[in-house]
Amino acid sequence: MAHEFAVWAPESTSVGLVLDDRTEAMAAGDQGWWTVTVPGAGPGTDYAFSLDGGDPLPDPRSRWQPHGVHAPSRLIEVEPSPADAAWTGRSLPGSVIYEMHVGTFTPGGTFAAAEERLDHLVDLGVDLVEVMPVNAFDGTRGWGYDGVLWYAVTENYGGPVAFRRFVDACHARGLGVVLDVVYNHLGPSGAYLDRFGPYFLGENVWGPSLNLDGPGSDTVRAYILDNVTMWLRDYGVDALRLDAVHALRDARATHLLEEMADHVVSLSAHLRRPLTLIAESDLNDPRLVTSREAGGYGLDAQWCDDIHHALHSTLTGETQGYYADFGAFSALAEVLHHPFHHAGTWSTFRGRTHGRPVDLLRTPGHRFLAYLQDHDQVGNRAGGDRLSATVSPGLLACGAALVLCSPYTPMIFMGEEWGAATPWAFFVGFEDPGLQEAVREGRTKEFAEHGWGAAEVPDPTALATFEASRLDWSEPSRTPHAELLEVYRRLIALRRAHPELTDPHLDPVRVEHDDDARTLVVHRGGLRLAVNLGASPATLPVAAADVLFAPAGVDAADSSLTVPAESFALVRT
Repeated sequence: MAHEFAVWAPESTSVGLVLDDRTEAMAAGDQGWWTVTVPGAGPGTDYAFSLDGGDPLPDPRSRWQPHGVHAPSRLIEVEPSPADAAWTGRSLPGSVIYEMHVGTFTPGGTFAAAEERLDHLVDLGVDLVEVMPVNAFDGTRGWGYDGVLWYAVTENYGGPVAFRRFVDACHARGLGVVLDVVYNHLGPSGAYLDRFGPYFLGENVWGPSLNLDGPGSDTVRAYILDNVTMWLRDYGVDALRLDAVHALRDARATHLLEEMADHVVSLSAHLRRPLTLIAESDLNDPRLVTSREAGGYGLDAQWCDDIHHALHSTLTGETQGYYADFGAFSALAEVLHHPFHHAGTWSTFRGRTHGRPVDLLRTPGHRFLAYLQDHDQVGNRAGGDRLSATVSPGLLACGAALVLCSPYTPMIFMGEEWGAATPWAFFVGFEDPGLQEAVREGRTKEFAEHGWGAAEVPDPTALATFEASRLDWSEPSRTPHAELLEVYRRLIALRRAHPELTDPHLDPVRVEHDDDARTLVVHRGGLRLAVNLGASPATLPVAAADVLFAPAGVDAADSSLTVPAESFALVRT
């Protein structure tokens, strides 16, 4: 048995492979790569790299960091599972996504513990489980966006083998897996990439940006694309959610995202199952999800915050910060058939025009994710309060109906389906006192800009903040949570049963609204979703031949439908 170790360190004059009891000199090769073959090395061998005689550093491509991101790496073989041969994948069109943070999804906070709750997701009716970032980060807890070793699965959740088992467990239940990956920045502790070579160039709001277009950027781009391959091929993941792609600075003729989309198309053909790329973007630019043949980047979908903002502002009445332009009832009616409210129009929050229109005739709605809540929109509130803290169960159900009966790809944030009463706040587990204080000060300052006082912000470094964010699994069986959970189950089942609800064509969607009465009627083929967000019963001009679902009951006449306050009805006309 022997293993060839390799590392890219183009600016170093010598590189040593540090093993338990010795250091092996590595040989310089082409384009800054250093290699050495070590007899007897294999899975379980601990190693690190010393650059120009410096302290040992973990491998930038390490797949296992059993003792944390500052410690040596350990060799491990993570290969495709035998179960992959039977798994034919899960396509995005028609699917419902469920976003999960492994550390707070269950009291155990591990992949194994999450497996025990997968049957709940099957019963709910979701198709894809979106897992927030699992790559190695410093500390015992965190959201995952402070990752520093992109190839290694954090030990906090069980490590690489446990994640592979989790993916298999999802597939065994017919659930596809979406993995959230972060290629726009690294965390503040344990990020050693820049010591190895020119991985960074410029900065974004979170710190150094990756070098995607400067000298040495071919290898940096390969570092990302190889990581994409690893998750999709070796771990069997079905889709990647790409964090904040607007922060990827790339002036090349072929943008990294386009290159990535092309790369994944080829990989999908080889693996013979659908693979999906979903972007998070603040640009409101439909080119991201426009096909490469039509001059776009060719990604499969993107998160759509405008839909969320309109829903949130309408249900809560909040119009501060980036909700400023979403307070009008007409904004909600608009985004139910046109995903971008800002489409080359004035954005008060930004102080400029923003976005560009979506071609409703040629762009399918499933390329846009719609959601009532997500990790950012809950966790980036001062107290991490969910909609359930301020919105009635009836309005929560109305919000769910608008999302799940929309032409978009619906996404549910964990616990949302039963109106979880537990908050979900921002939390970190850094051990460095200086870094802890910097995080506390930074979050307090950020929230102050949105009108929240320091007393409203739980300490993000405190263990109690993390523990309070765990879901309470006794809630789904209790009132009023059980009733809301049944609404979600019924709506998802109806979405599966009626092709009108999964029809992604945007142009035929029509929305009638009454600002004063706070009512909407969404036309989906021969179906009508009548929603009353007002405080009194409302009579709507809807002829209901068949009431498919009305949680609070309705009165149907020949040409009208009376819907109770804060309720809805899905009917066939």
